[in-house]
Amino acid sequence: MSYGDGEIPWSLLRRIVQQWAGNSAELVEVTPLRGGSINTTLLLQLKDGTKAVIKVSVHRANLEYEREAHQLNLLRDLGLPTPRVIDWQVGSLDHPNSYLLLEYVEGVNLNHAKQQCSPGQADQLQTTLAEALAKLHANTSDRYARVTPNGSPQFDEWPTFYRHIYDPVVKEVEHDPQLHLRQRKLIHRIHERLDTLLAHADCPRLVHWDFWSSNLLLRHGDDGHWHIAAVFDPQCKYAHAEAEIAYLDLFHTSAPAFNKAYQQTFKLDEGYHRVRKLIYQLYPLLNHVQLFGAGYVKPLSAALDRAAVLV
Repeated sequence: MSYGDGEIPWSLLRRIVQQWAGNSAELVEVTPLRGGSINTTLLLQLKDGTKAVIKVSVHRANLEYEREAHQLNLLRDLGLPTPRVIDWQVGSLDHPNSYLLLEYVEGVNLNHAKQQCSPGQADQLQTTLAEALAKLHANTSDRYARVTPNGSPQFDEWPTFYRHIYDPVVKEVEHDPQLHLRQRKLIHRIHERLDTLLAHADCPRLVHWDFWSSNLLLRHGDDGHWHIAAVFDPQCKYAHAEAEIAYLDLFHTSAPAFNKAYQQTFKLDEGYHRVRKLIYQLYPLLNHVQLFGAGYVKPLSAALDRAAVLV
């Protein structure tokens, strides 16, 4: 059975299912779902109608599954809806396949929900998203860091951590023929001046770091409102929360009703709108050009033009 970038034996999936649901469990259907670049994501259905979702990396020791399980459990403990982690394994010599087995959650992604919303429902949905993020951002730390099960380097200063996150991306961009030399030099100048550009007075706050349509599952309730059924694929960090808000705006996840509701808890000041937002929207586009190619060059060029006035 071939899915995605590897051959996944039915026997492997059956063994994982029986470890979870018992030796009598019978796997009857496997359906590919949207997945990442180094794993395959599948919907598993059992004969009794039970469903689960599995991410599989064939013949790969994928440490990301341990991190993702840890972060999903953390968010769940904090009251955000996430799929329940059933099991996970990082591949070894004896068991070479890595996987993350998750509860299946019914719902639609944010874009599909928007298409079904009345204007009033759309505003209510945006308010729900804002309240969820404000609840997440209320969790603070003394230092900036990635959230991992075994600890990670910690930073006293936010610009230093932000630079650390994006140093590998900027290094790739320096030699990217998709960008003009002038653009690459501008990126270098901005990267050198992050200490000034990203100065702020807030503390490190817990963020999801990839909060957008496809990582949100919504369900329409009997009360007539849309509710968050599950949040997926966290890349959690203790970071400057404004970076997350700018990311939502960049990829059209948020709307004016979101900003109004969010600012009931966390005010976005003039420095955010005039300076920091421009930087926080530039760097994800740098990353997307490296990951996904030419389709993001035009929006990156526009973001660079906007940010050029800062340096």
